[in-house]
Amino acid sequence: MIKSMTGFGKAVCQLPTKRIIIEIKALNSKQLDVNIRIPNHYKEKELALRSIIGQTLRRGKIDITFNVESMMPDKISQINEDVIRAYHSQLKSVAKNLGINDNTDFLRIIMPLPDTMKSAQPELDDEEWIAVQKSFQQAIEQLDEFRIQEGEAMLKDVKHHNQSIRKLLDEVATFEKQRAEKIKNRIKENLENLKLNGSVDENRFEQELIYYLEKLDISEEKTRLKNHINYFNETLEEVGPVGKKLGFISQEMGREINTLGSKASDSEIQRIVVKMKDELEKIKEQILNIL
Repeated sequence: MIKSMTGFGKAVCQLPTKRIIIEIKALNSKQLDVNIRIPNHYKEKELALRSIIGQTLRRGKIDITFNVESMMPDKISQINEDVIRAYHSQLKSVAKNLGINDNTDFLRIIMPLPDTMKSAQPELDDEEWIAVQKSFQQAIEQLDEFRIQEGEAMLKDVKHHNQSIRKLLDEVATFEKQRAEKIKNRIKENLENLKLNGSVDENRFEQELIYYLEKLDISEEKTRLKNHINYFNETLEEVGPVGKKLGFISQEMGREINTLGSKASDSEIQRIVVKMKDELEKIKEQILNIL
């Protein structure tokens, strides 16, 4: 079953002192490109989060956001008593030298000065990380479910277009006999236009005709294209990421369709080739978003 590369997952981790809203968005990309926006409190676990994403989502442009709603501040400011004492000692010395009254409110002067307050960042404990990790996994599972649902719709679409190419390929056979007659008549007309003396050697003419028909033969292209179409359908049923593989198969299909068109020398077959190319382009557009 194929999966889409786009998706969205959201989970809420409720802790005693905070509420963490985890959001994961995924878009199509050739490789895995992870962008993580998390508070400094969780920075030490960024590599672990990236590892989880790499093992589960595999490919795509992944944006991860942690929004923290705290019931109490993470950073609790504390008075830096040692710094204040040093400031006070210096100010008293300056006041004495300048003859300023000792009753001056030094604390009002000191508190706006640098480093009078200090704040400690609480460490991430194991219990909190386990809860966050669980919610993170829930967001991934929700995103993956989104990918599966979208993948089901994409599967129907690419199968439909692939089957359309197969039907168009079958239509080519109905024009092949008249194509051969057209080539034969065209060669005869060209020979007559040359106004050669004497009659045309029928044996020689047949040999030349066979040469050109072999040169313009499309049976190999038809066989290879049919095999690619079947292989494409088989790949759609494989387990795991198949997007890149489907891309390679579609390139081979395009190569055979182009060769078939260049060899056709028949307006009806070339019309069919144009329709095949249109169907193949629709497949390629979808493949860009298949995991």
